[in-house]
Amino acid sequence: MPEYSLQQALNLALQHACEDDDRVLIFGEDVGGLGGVFRVTDGLQAKFGEQRVFDTPLAESAIMGMAVGLAMAGWRPVPEIQFDGFAYPAIDQIVNQVARMHYRSRGTLSMPITLRLPSFGGIRAPEHHGESLEALFAHVPGLKVVSPSSPSEGYHLLMQAIADPDPVIFMEPKSRYWHKESFEPTAFAPPVGTSRIVRRGKHATLVAWGAMVARCLQVAELAAEDGVELEVLDLRWLKPIDAAGLAESVSRTRRAVVVHEAPLTAGLGAEVATLITERCFGELRAPVQRVTGFDVPYPSGDLEDEYLPSIDRILTGVQTTLEYRRG
Repeated sequence: MPEYSLQQALNLALQHACEDDDRVLIFGEDVGGLGGVFRVTDGLQAKFGEQRVFDTPLAESAIMGMAVGLAMAGWRPVPEIQFDGFAYPAIDQIVNQVARMHYRSRGTLSMPITLRLPSFGGIRAPEHHGESLEALFAHVPGLKVVSPSSPSEGYHLLMQAIADPDPVIFMEPKSRYWHKESFEPTAFAPPVGTSRIVRRGKHATLVAWGAMVARCLQVAELAAEDGVELEVLDLRWLKPIDAAGLAESVSRTRRAVVVHEAPLTAGLGAEVATLITERCFGELRAPVQRVTGFDVPYPSGDLEDEYLPSIDRILTGVQTTLEYRRG
């Protein structure tokens, strides 16, 4: 079985998407000859030509405006914004055009746009290179949001996103680009809005997405040494969220810890915790815990380890929920 890094898996998905559908266009800052900052589009311009894989000006609002026009003309745009923090200038286009056009046109215009967005921290980059914008995008009606946690997930979810008739924000965990995994690229993809259990357990459920899934698996391995069996649930789709999958897992373990890189206040973990509480209130033995980034601007690289949820902080969250006693 072939082995791919996440970067290679995404590149393969883009190649296959272009082969499967002549309407797929790939564009963004330096995605052509350079192959993108993280080389996710490496070799695609040489294979498909400058008409289908091309560079744009350094103007994120223009990139998304171009995507809107191309989608209206019948293409399937796959734009890239180079880093998560560079997406802010494009918010106007994303919220007011990409997310609303299908509704505004009474269904006559589709927006089959997949915005590839290298996201989250973990690479010790400077300011505007380590943002976690999932809650912002998930709050916008009309957008779907997804984040892969592994090469296999990256390939299959990106293929699914590009084929989707609705706009999808595809948040790629930068720190996992070089993680490798053996898998067979296939046409199979789970239904939109489904999560997956990557480790079974019985004492508590760890809910995460992106790079935090791997960290939660590390936590589960360490906890198992002390006889604590933690279930790890990869949320995958951050909108729509798999409320049924969350409920199924937490109803069994009866405890939950949500882990994400974004700040705590109004983070997506609050929505996840609410969904769990609404559906599992009678089964819960402890309040849902959240282990997250802090309510401060993302720090410089030398402080990144202090900001991101660490193994110790996640273990503390697990201990808190396991030791909780009513009254």
